[in-house]
Amino acid sequence: MPKAKTNKSLKKRFKLTGSGKLLRNQQGRRHIMTKMSSKRKRKLEGTVLVAASFVKKFKRIMNGL
Repeated sequence: MPKAKTNKSLKKRFKLTGSGKLLRNQQGRRHIMTKMSSKRKRKLEGTVLVAASFVKKFKRIMNGL
């Protein structure tokens, strides 16, 4: 059986915390931001936790298992 490859695109988009949770950047900050209010742009800054239902699946793919 061939060796399983790590999904590099997931590894770039998600960060694993020390406690095993996954962080991701928020969507909607790439373009067309001129029509957004400053308050809305500030709310989109930073990272948020990935839903617990996806964590196990994403970790397996990121580690190439």
